[in-house]
Amino acid sequence: MNPVDPQLPQPRILSPAGTTAAPLLRIALPNKGRLAQDTRDLFNDAGLEVRALSDRALKAALGGEFEAIFVRAQDIPEFVSDGAADAGVTGLDLVAESRREIVSRLDLGFGRCRLAVAARDESGFHAVDQLPPRTRVATAFPNITARFFEDARQDIEIVPISGAAEIAPHLGIADVIVDLVSTGSTLKTNGLREIGTVMWSTAQLVVARNRSGWPTAKETALQELSTALESVTSARGQRYLMANVPRDRLQDVRQILPGLNGPTVIDVLDGGKHVAVHAVVAASAIYRTIADLKAIGGEGILVIRIERLMR
Repeated sequence: MNPVDPQLPQPRILSPAGTTAAPLLRIALPNKGRLAQDTRDLFNDAGLEVRALSDRALKAALGGEFEAIFVRAQDIPEFVSDGAADAGVTGLDLVAESRREIVSRLDLGFGRCRLAVAARDESGFHAVDQLPPRTRVATAFPNITARFFEDARQDIEIVPISGAAEIAPHLGIADVIVDLVSTGSTLKTNGLREIGTVMWSTAQLVVARNRSGWPTAKETALQELSTALESVTSARGQRYLMANVPRDRLQDVRQILPGLNGPTVIDVLDGGKHVAVHAVVAASAIYRTIADLKAIGGEGILVIRIERLMR
């Protein structure tokens, strides 16, 4: 791989008047797969629409201050650590495997999976500590796997592979595998069962650990990017609820609607014995919350999706 030389001048854009705008913040995004689509959806929801000339474009505008480049998710840690990109979105598993000097700026929450140890159903293994010395472990994550078994003080032999790890135990290539698992259905289909979890992974916004040479404007742009993305991820799974409730049941309302800092209570014009309460509620709790409000005389209940939430 030949990443862009980080010593080259940063690309700049011209305003309509012909003046030079601030340097772009170059962000490496996954170029394919579910991670790529979820990342685009997040940026679009944050107001940073990915504007590419075509589906095969290698870069795209993300607004006046940002530019996206599209690369393989596994290459993003290298691009960021080498300075070819100022930030990137990739899985925590790939960050750990790369052993690059990069850090997570923000957990984006999607792409959740786990790196698991799995053995054949008929192997008799039910836990990692049952594996005998020199067990052969097939994996596309040799660095993470080596650290995991070293920490467990287990002597194993790693068999590096590039894909289709599930077939390795059946071909005699390895005794067990370490591979990414989401639902576990693929393992079951291939006669394997999990016997241990190495790590959990979600998509991360990553940056280089050492950014001492960055100008203030670039750090500011990074903070603005992080804030924009976090406002969207914080809103997911939350709902804004409004209701009219009896004034004399506010103590009960406080228990039903804790909200971020407790519910907001507003007098209703000519409302008499009722007041309006507003609160942010977890989407998973909406059904029970509405039932509890109705039970104390709540009415006019309205639930709205939240696009952004600044904590």
